[in-house]
Amino acid sequence: MNREPTLTYVYAVAVPTPELVRTVASLRGVADAALSLLPPLDSGPAAPAFVTSQVPHGDWREEALRARFEDLGWLESTARAHHHVIQALSERATVLPLRMATLYEDEERALAALREQRPAFADRLALLAHHAEYGVKVYVRPDAGDGDGDGDGDGPDAAPPAATPAPGSPGKAYLQARKRQHHAREDRYQQAARAAERIAAAAAPHATHAVRHPTQSGPLTHGEAGPDGENVLNDAYLVPDDRAGAFRRAVQQAGEDLPGVRVDITGPWAPYSFAMPAPRTTGTDPDPDPGTGTGTGTETPGGPT
Repeated sequence: MNREPTLTYVYAVAVPTPELVRTVASLRGVADAALSLLPPLDSGPAAPAFVTSQVPHGDWREEALRARFEDLGWLESTARAHHHVIQALSERATVLPLRMATLYEDEERALAALREQRPAFADRLALLAHHAEYGVKVYVRPDAGDGDGDGDGDGPDAAPPAATPAPGSPGKAYLQARKRQHHAREDRYQQAARAAERIAAAAAPHATHAVRHPTQSGPLTHGEAGPDGENVLNDAYLVPDDRAGAFRRAVQQAGEDLPGVRVDITGPWAPYSFAMPAPRTTGTDPDPDPGTGTGTGTETPGGPT
């Protein structure tokens, strides 16, 4: 009976250790596939290896994936499975996460890419050792700073507050109200910018590297922030393990006493934001960044972005 053709799916790069080998053997990956370590055969035990699984060629070939990436349910569940593997590995070893759907036609081609990029992988793993990624997001309420003091201000696009028009000038009061609202909105965003700068400045001394991601909008900001929380800062920090407590305290203190501003700290995560680009594949690679590194777009269980 002929076996269905497969592709080699690569999750991460890591140096094999007995604990990592046991962890890999206990996990299932995307499509509920068993995992394995793929080390280069011509190197020593400390050389980086790929963490891989085999996935059906028919489901993961380029044409099939282009259609599947339009299926948000499939995309989210697959990204969560990918993230679960990387997060579990990161709790046992230093890992270099690769993006979702890093695929090779077979193990031979995967090994060729691993050998080609071995020095770069080794250097980055050394950089990431004993570090973890933390996310810092700052949200501001649309009504923050509107000046009424009652917390019930209108959003940026709402109608101006009711006003009693002056005799003989029914439109003047309306225009004045619109002007007040415009100024309140400007003040709100200036306040948010100052808060973001203050928090980023407090975080930086405790991290070795930082990445500023685009702020999120729409459904990405709903979560704990509520639909009225606007994301004005979305940073990722690479923090030494022995500085994690100080990092959290500094960010929390910087966010105190900022009216209308909420600060979220997430992590520790595998260092998605500080991983090198995935190796150039010789097989299927349909999307430049379909999922991990920024999570699923719904932030894979706490993915950093």
